[in-house]
This record gives sequence, structure tokens and C-alpha cells, in this order.
Amino acid sequence: MNSYKEIKPVFAPVASSIRPPGSKSLTNRALPIAAMASGRSVLNGVLDSDDTRVMIESLNRVGVSVSHDASSSCAVIEGVGGLIPTQKADLFIGNSGTTIRFLTAVLAVAGGDYVLDGIPRMRQRPIGPLVDALQMLHLNVETDSPGGCPPVRISTQRSRGGTVRIKGNLSSQYLSGLMMAAPLAAQDTVIEIDGALISRPYVEMTKRVMESFGVGVEVDQQFGRFEIGGGQTYQASDYQIEPDASSASYFWAVAAICGGSATVLGLDERSLQGDVGFVNCLEQMGCGVEWGQGQVTVRGPAKHGIDIDMSNVSDTVQTLAAVALFVEGPTNVRNIAHNRVKETDRIGNLAIELRKLGATVEEREDGLTIHPGVTRPAEIETYDDHRMAMSLALVGLRQAGVKILDPECVSKTYPNFFKDLEGFLRN
Repeated sequence: MNSYKEIKPVFAPVASSIRPPGSKSLTNRALPIAAMASGRSVLNGVLDSDDTRVMIESLNRVGVSVSHDASSSCAVIEGVGGLIPTQKADLFIGNSGTTIRFLTAVLAVAGGDYVLDGIPRMRQRPIGPLVDALQMLHLNVETDSPGGCPPVRISTQRSRGGTVRIKGNLSSQYLSGLMMAAPLAAQDTVIEIDGALISRPYVEMTKRVMESFGVGVEVDQQFGRFEIGGGQTYQASDYQIEPDASSASYFWAVAAICGGSATVLGLDERSLQGDVGFVNCLEQMGCGVEWGQGQVTVRGPAKHGIDIDMSNVSDTVQTLAAVALFVEGPTNVRNIAHNRVKETDRIGNLAIELRKLGATVEEREDGLTIHPGVTRPAEIETYDDHRMAMSLALVGLRQAGVKILDPECVSKTYPNFFKDLEGFLRN
């Protein structure tokens, strides 16, 4: 980790617009669903990043034809109708949580012998609750690392369906994986949620992507019980992927930090992605928000801290933390305990880096309180976490001497982030 990116301060309000690349969350849902569909699907707006490449490579390794043209953001998938051609394979997942969780569920329910593994950090990221749920369906799925972490070993026949129960306060990706896999089972699957469901917008996203490929999900009003008919086949679709709302948060935050206006194109109130709701956090901090057709504008600067539950927009916590350094009063973020087991500990390690930048931070198991101080230059460790790099780079727009170490880690979801940020600031 010898490289770094020093951020150049901005001395005037911004007035710019951008269309970020495609949503990682939508791309990595649409790809395996299209792979299991009957017929040829065409996905437009596909994100080209480390996370999406390992999904595509893994699908190819199990015999699904996926051709991806990064220059046109288009992928063509020859669906296999739920019958996976290659019944035995070792898959390297890197550090992609969506890939390992979604494919563990899909491959286990469809049937076959597979091993899914990744980089050392992946062997510290729990997948045990998903494995436990699959075992409730009488499927032979096991983990090799302590604490229910990968590698994951699968040796199964096609699932007969059944009833599973899973805690709602864990990663929503476990539930999304079960939902996407359930139609491949021979009979109906019922998923019951134990406790309150976090990150509900991501679950709603999964439901709507499944519906776009012809499979319905019955769910109660509390999102506590899901019923999915077995023996179904996804139907091929020409599917448009929205720009990534989590990536959009960085540009909205530029206006909150520097003043002026930031417009993100391709997103609006109809978006499938819950992280569009990040602008509501900025509005509570004193920014103006304008919703248009196919665009959202934030006008800054942000003025004051807030007390907020970010369980439904937890991927934008680090972005909000950068804004919190430049407002009056503390910002308290609650109900994000699951952030500790993402690419890095996004509570503990975030607190370390914010203190380097001059903040006083009170850390709790499920959140943190940020007391802004006089910001100062700092070298920011990124912990191989793309969101740490992109979020805390924004601090350098107001404070000289902020260096982002290992800036290449942004390739996980947004390889051209620094180039796009510079272009956005020039407009």
C-alpha cells in the first residue's frame, strides 16, 4: 500500500451534475437472476467493477454464458432455466459480499458441489446465518472458517423447499439470497423473519428485480413473512439498471460540504434503491433537496448535526460522517451494528480516521457520535474499503493535506471515482 491520492481543496461552491455508473446492488441481483432464467436476457447499465466482475466470472465458471461489454455497459446472458450446467466448481469471490451470499443460496438450492472462497478479509465476514437457513431446508452447506465465515462448501441436490427462519437484524443480503434462490426449489419456500428487519429497501429491491423477471413474492405488510412458489422459472428480460445511489451520495455530499448544487441524473423518487434516501439525511442537516423527473439536486451547505437511525441507508454512513465534520454540533448515527462486518469495521475504523481529521468520536456497538472540531491534514487508511476511500476523500475538498492511502481500492465498486470527482468539480 505505497500509493496515495492527495485531494485538492475547492475554494468555491460547486454547480455541477453527473450520472454515476450502474448500481452494484442491482447489477449483482440481475446477473444471477438472468442466469437462472429461461432465454436470453440483455442488461443495460451494468456496472464494471471488481464486485461485478467476480459475479460474472463465477457464473461463467458454473457454465452460464455471460458476455459483458464494459464500454457499452451491456451484458448478454444466456439463461439456463434453473439447471446449472457445471455441477462442480471452485469459485474465487474476492471480497464481494453480494456475490458470495447470493451465489451460496442459488447454487445450494439449485444443487451441485461447489466451494466459494475469497481474500483473507472474506474469511472474516460471517455467512453463518445464511448457511443455517439453508440447512433448515435440509441442504448440505458448511463453512470452514471460525465464526461461520467462508470458505463455503456446498454439496446438495435440488431443494424441495420448506420453511426457514432468519434474524432480521443481520445483513439483508442473507434474506435477498434466499428470496432469489427460492423459485428454483421444487416446492414452495416460506421465509420467516425473527425481529425487526434492517435494510428493508434492499429487500424491496430484490423483490422488484425478481418481479421484472417474472417471479412474484408474497410478503406481509410488516415484511416479516415471505412466501415464494417453488418450481418456477425466471423469464428472460431486457433490463435497465439504474445509476448507483450509494455512489451518488458522494456527489450530493460535495454540495453539502462545499456549498452550491449537485445534481445526480438517472435517479428520482421512483428509484429501486433505498440509498436515494441519503438526500433526506442531508435535508435534515439543513440542505435543500429538489426532486425532479430522472434527477435529484442537493443544495448546500449542510448546517447542523442530526440524530439519525441509518439502518436503511447504512452504506452511506461514511459519507454522512464526512459531512458531519463541517457542521455545527454533533451528529449521532444509530442502529448500524451490521456495519462492523462489511469490507472493514465501518464503525471502529471510521472512528479512528475521523479522529485523525480532528473530530472527537464516541463509538458504540451499534453506532457513533461525531463531534466536529478544527479539521487538520491526515493520511487516511482505507482498510481495502472502497467507501472509506471515497467518503473521506471529500474531507480534502475543504481541508488541505488529506491523503487517501491505497486509492485503487475504489475499483471494488467505482474504478473511475477520482476521475469522475475531478470532472464534476471542473464543471
